[in-house]
Amino acid sequence: MIIEVTVDELAKLMKKAAGVSVDPTDLAHSSDSPFGTLGLDSLGLLGIVGELENRYSKPLPPDAERCKTPREFLDLVNTTLKAGA
Repeated sequence: MIIEVTVDELAKLMKKAAGVSVDPTDLAHSSDSPFGTLGLDSLGLLGIVGELENRYSKPLPPDAERCKTPREFLDLVNTTLKAGA
C-alpha cells in the first residue's frame, strides 16, 4: 500500500485544521508560494501536522512544522510516510 498525501488532501486539511479554504487547483499552482500568502500561519501548519500524525500513527519530523511552502511540506511528509511503509 502506497501512502501519499496529495494536494487535494492538503487543501482539505488546511480547511479542517486551520479554517483556511484553498481550492486544490489553486494550491497546486501555488505549491512554491509561502504558506503565509495562502492564509496559513505556523499554528495552522502545526494543526495539519497533528492531524497527519494521528491519521497515520507516525510522528513527522520536527522540520514538518517549519516548512515554508506546500511543495516542501508534501515532499517531506510523503518521504517520511513512504520510509515507514
